[in-house]
Amino acid sequence: MATKQKSKRRNPKILIRKGDTVIVIAGDDKGKKGEVLEVIPAKMRAVVEGINIVKKHMKATQDVEGGIVEMPAAVHLSNLALVDPKTGEAARAGRRQEDDGTWVRYSKKTGNLL
Repeated sequence: MATKQKSKRRNPKILIRKGDTVIVIAGDDKGKKGEVLEVIPAKMRAVVEGINIVKKHMKATQDVEGGIVEMPAAVHLSNLALVDPKTGEAARAGRRQEDDGTWVRYSKKTGNLL
């Protein structure tokens, strides 16, 4: 009898964090830049300010007025790239350990810290 083995696939490191500036590299909003508002690691997605705007129908409550509200929806992390702060271009990110033992993110092309 064959038994199912658990997959040994590792989860990739998520190098995009809340507050980072990213550029969209694929999709309808390609080329737009924005700030990351939220990262959802379980779904490998991020919510970016001003990107992937959708209309949501909200029901009125005591706190919120009802109606149609425009809000950003999540974008898959594979469609985003970090922006190098010195050059302003998309950067492939890497991780390295500094001499003092702290881990930092850096641009693989220029070596600048992200």
